[in-house]
Amino acid sequence: MLRFALSGLLVLVALALSALAAVASPWWWLPAAPLLALAAVAVYDLLQRRHSVLRNYPVIGHLRYLMESIRPEIQQYFIEHDYNGRPFDRDIRSLVYQRAKGTSAEDPFGTELAMYDQGYEYLVPSMAPRPVPQSPPTVRIGGPDCTRPYDMSLLNVSAMSFGSLSAPAIRALNKGAAAGGFAHDTGEGAISAHHLEYGGDLVWEIGTGYFGCRTEDGEFDPEQFREKAALDNVKCVLLKISQGAKPGIGGVLPGEKVNAEIARVRGVPEGETVISPPYHPVFSTPRELVRFIGRMRELDGGKPTGFKLCVGSRREFLAVCKAMKEEGVTPDFIVVDGAEGGTGAAPPEFADHVGYPLTEGLLTVHNALVGTGLRDRIRIGASGKVATGADIVKRMVHGADYTNAARAMMFAVGCIQAQACHTNKCPVGVATQDPKRSRALDVTDKAERVHRFHRATVHSAQRIMAAMGVQDPRELRPDMLHRRVDPVTIRSSAEVYARLATGELLESAPEEWAADWKAADPDSFRS
Repeated sequence: MLRFALSGLLVLVALALSALAAVASPWWWLPAAPLLALAAVAVYDLLQRRHSVLRNYPVIGHLRYLMESIRPEIQQYFIEHDYNGRPFDRDIRSLVYQRAKGTSAEDPFGTELAMYDQGYEYLVPSMAPRPVPQSPPTVRIGGPDCTRPYDMSLLNVSAMSFGSLSAPAIRALNKGAAAGGFAHDTGEGAISAHHLEYGGDLVWEIGTGYFGCRTEDGEFDPEQFREKAALDNVKCVLLKISQGAKPGIGGVLPGEKVNAEIARVRGVPEGETVISPPYHPVFSTPRELVRFIGRMRELDGGKPTGFKLCVGSRREFLAVCKAMKEEGVTPDFIVVDGAEGGTGAAPPEFADHVGYPLTEGLLTVHNALVGTGLRDRIRIGASGKVATGADIVKRMVHGADYTNAARAMMFAVGCIQAQACHTNKCPVGVATQDPKRSRALDVTDKAERVHRFHRATVHSAQRIMAAMGVQDPRELRPDMLHRRVDPVTIRSSAEVYARLATGELLESAPEEWAADWKAADPDSFRS
């Protein structure tokens, strides 16, 4: 490995010059002294476990931190921009880094947000705030057909597969989840030993490739599914229909990442690029989807079972609701993935132009379930750029019961957004299967960062709700979130977005929903 070879050479040269200085001439100390100092730094960098950048790039990695210390503006630049210099939302990166490190996240100079720009949102504080509860709230996941419900945290690790992420990154996420009592979504890449090592609660996500429960020809294998779903760590099972960054197409894992272990875990050939199909072969209609959800719940022994989607058509989702009503089968939870989310590689056109943003997706799913009288049976999770306490509260105002975070959790384990995930050359060992690079990620240190970030962010959500006069998330109302709709007009979420009453679609669909409701067909996604 080059870094070890160069560091070893540096040490040898420094020692050789020191020997010359001792036996030949003291003038040799002029080159020997700085080289000894650099050699000491190199050895320290290779052995320390706090900074992944220094473990992979000894000595020269200090240039990043040196620039930060010399000029605070440079430090802020690194916080606000990615590895390639592109701007990034400071609310996500800076808050995640500060909370993960356990440092203060207070801002002494006030907001820098454009409060008078159209689209600016703010939560409404109360003149009678409430005390912050001592313990964080949880959400009970499990409908009437679920015999083994699960209490979900308000914030959890969103879907990131082993294969996309390194083994140490998966272990750090799971160990952090175990310490904090929150759930870890496996992503569609199957359950590996790294997901099980620390006993963190798992949401087993199954995509169109059925990794971990597939036959040799890629079909769903019920016996493999039953066996893995029975694992104690698996608390919920989630069927992925689509994801926010690239709805309508399957995931891709480059062949250079498919090592022997990943090939064994996923049940695919080693060294070959893995492309998941864009659709599920086990169902082709809303009715078949609903029946398959019911079958999965029977196979997993009554554990909470749900599906995830990036909403693209209100009519299609209404067709699923009709199928639920007619079949008498409902998922225990639905995860809504926003089109603005996603940590994996995706075609830019899909990431920017396909699918509903999270707010509109949440409101569509929430309203459809309320309007069909199904909302009390089904919990809703929100996934898509969730990173702060304010994000959690806003998503719950829009209809979510809990949230999942992916990008923020990656930052917590050390991601610097180098955007080299698909190259297998992640500089900090987060998104690579190269053991020479992934060794830089210290599981114990990064797991504690994940735990700290989660704890601080959920506590922030509790503080915000308490300031709004709310102690239980179920007390949140649409009129508690306001939006500037133009330079001089502010409207509450209740005024901006229409809300359906319980059972309203069944009784008399409002005009703006009537056409979609009438056309929705439980036996076709193409009504």
